[in-house]
Amino acid sequence: MVTTRFVSSLITVADIKRSRNFYEEVLGQKVEADYCENVSFGSFCIHLTSHFQKLIDNKPITNCANNFELYFDSDDLAETVKKLKEYNVQFIHEIREMPWKQKVIRFYDPDNNIVEIGEPMTIK
Repeated sequence: MVTTRFVSSLITVADIKRSRNFYEEVLGQKVEADYCENVSFGSFCIHLTSHFQKLIDNKPITNCANNFELYFDSDDLAETVKKLKEYNVQFIHEIREMPWKQKVIRFYDPDNNIVEIGEPMTIK
């Protein structure tokens, strides 16, 4: 039997430098590998849209599809919101309690990919 192992998610971005800066400076992510058109943060990658599109036989890439999100957690959502406002992100919503009692925020990254940040969930 062949087994597969999940490695990472990938989102496409119009400007690799702008997006790398956003994820490093605003969200505090650490680059694990930089391949110019593709930058890996470990659990997810950003890939230059124009390059990625060639890899998928020039199939269309839709921005702001609202069908995928990157999820992070934060010990201080209020402080995170403050920092995001300084960067002028477009919020989908600020701090809101979800039906499962977790507080989260959602916003768009520079390429209109949804990013969610929630308070850490502990399993009891």
